[in-house]
Amino acid sequence: MRVVIAEDTVLLREGLAGLLEDAGHEVVGRAGDAETLLALVGEHAPELAIVDVRMPPDYEDEGTRAAAEIRRTHAVLVLSQHIETRHVVELVSAGGGFGYLLKDRVLDVDDFLDAARRVSEGGSALDPQVVSTLIERPKRESALEELTPREREVLSLMAEGKTNAGIARQLWLTEKTVETHVRTILMKLGLQVSSDDHRRVLAVLTYLRESQGQH
Repeated sequence: MRVVIAEDTVLLREGLAGLLEDAGHEVVGRAGDAETLLALVGEHAPELAIVDVRMPPDYEDEGTRAAAEIRRTHAVLVLSQHIETRHVVELVSAGGGFGYLLKDRVLDVDDFLDAARRVSEGGSALDPQVVSTLIERPKRESALEELTPREREVLSLMAEGKTNAGIARQLWLTEKTVETHVRTILMKLGLQVSSDDHRRVLAVLTYLRESQGQH
């Protein structure tokens, strides 16, 4: 795949480029700020843009704002030093082709490359810590409280973008058992059951957004 990388730390930017190129991908652009990033995406039309949340000049949410713009037409994988959930749900709500990983996750090269591939193909990849933070925030609704511990595990993995087969492998369950859990979870949350994994993630995070909106 063709990739543009936006990261103001040169060492990390070149490290990411090296990992991707070693895996056979083409890095068509490197940027240290959001303005350059947008120009590179417009020029090269990559399959994936990897974007740091905080970039010059203010080191606040320049990367997130650029990601939201790029997200309209391209797949985006956002990287962050710390968990910042403020814009996550809004970005995910546009559908597939989005990922949010903590930078530490890059150290697991295989997982990082798999997440990048999945997002570039229109899938989702959300850091487990980000998902946990969203799910475990106190809410007035009782729907999540109705879930069993196992159903919460399945829900977390669903929100990360994993398929039923992937969940089954990770939790040492049969795929049929996972399918049953998924149906039960979506029923308890009042969400429509869908065989589309990306729509499942969107549905779960839409529920979380609605819950957060009341606080």
